[in-house]
Amino acid sequence: MVQRFTISLDAELAATLDGYMVKRGASNRSEAIRDLIRNALTLNHTDKSNNCVAVVSYVYDHHERQLGSRLIKHHHEHHDLAVSTLHVHIDHHHCLEMTVLRGPGEAVRRLAEATLAERGVQFGHVNLIPLKEHGGHHQHDDGANHVHQRPAL
Repeated sequence: MVQRFTISLDAELAATLDGYMVKRGASNRSEAIRDLIRNALTLNHTDKSNNCVAVVSYVYDHHERQLGSRLIKHHHEHHDLAVSTLHVHIDHHHCLEMTVLRGPGEAVRRLAEATLAERGVQFGHVNLIPLKEHGGHHQHDDGANHVHQRPAL
């Protein structure tokens, strides 16, 4: 069910919204506003009981004393949440890492924030995506019938 509502924007904000709409490839303002609202609500999603996935991306100076070891230690201590990490060398001093986390929202957020708070992490961002519970049997095109043990998107 779709609910309609009206909002008023000054000309500058409306022009900014139109620019966002074009940049994101949205076909209309409603679609652009729905994207903005979903993103804002997801950023504030901290439901303790719901599962989520998150991508934590951060840049750090690999010369920072023991930082690499501290980051690895965090992920080993939370092996139930840390799924995978991609490590990219940016230059002689800086590395970019992207870590995928999965689990209860509060625990994922806590680990992500602890990672970004480490001394030597220069910039970071968390993209948290809540998961809906998905249960029951289902069948794939190849006829395989099974139950997923993890929540689905």
